[in-house]
Amino acid sequence: MALMKIKTASLELFKPTLATTLAIVIACVIAVRPVQASYIVTLEQVGSNVVATGSGTIDLTGLTFSNSNSFLSGIVPNGAEISTGPTGGTPVDVYASALTFPTSFGSGGPTVASSGSGDLVDFEGRFVSVPAGYVSGNSLSDSSTYDNTTLSKLGVTPGTYKWTWGTGPHADSFTLQIGPVTAPDSGSTLGLLFLALVALLGASRFRSLRLA
Repeated sequence: MALMKIKTASLELFKPTLATTLAIVIACVIAVRPVQASYIVTLEQVGSNVVATGSGTIDLTGLTFSNSNSFLSGIVPNGAEISTGPTGGTPVDVYASALTFPTSFGSGGPTVASSGSGDLVDFEGRFVSVPAGYVSGNSLSDSSTYDNTTLSKLGVTPGTYKWTWGTGPHADSFTLQIGPVTAPDSGSTLGLLFLALVALLGASRFRSLRLA
């Protein structure tokens, strides 16, 4: 009888609670969630306008300085180019490298933004342009607005497009999100929660058999 009490106490000590199990699952979900891109631009319909909003940082370590130039904000969907920021000629430093990049994000031709503000950032093929004198890793933010138009009229195809460069600790990326962001992880999250509940029920069944 004393031995049975000791076994029962030991099982109760390691008895998982629903809250503990769910906390573990949530921690796992967060741990396996993909790392967010270092620099992200969203291009979406806002009322009668299309707005591009960018934010993040850019690691220049894996890039090679090419030249200095002046750019303005706009898009060229069939050439996979997007610039966010001011619409006036803004000084930029152009870098190049062996980037992995999409060949296009739509069939539309060049369109200059109606207005814009913040830091001028441009991605075009294997070229990355940042504000003149930009220090690698510093925060960037900007926006551009295309008045009285739609994503369809601009000739862009909704979806997620990604540029990547660098290796190891200096691996970096740029993500262009056109249109609403989907939630691809919801099914996985529900699946993990279901497995956690099954595990919890299994643990309870196991304790019942041990104590029987």
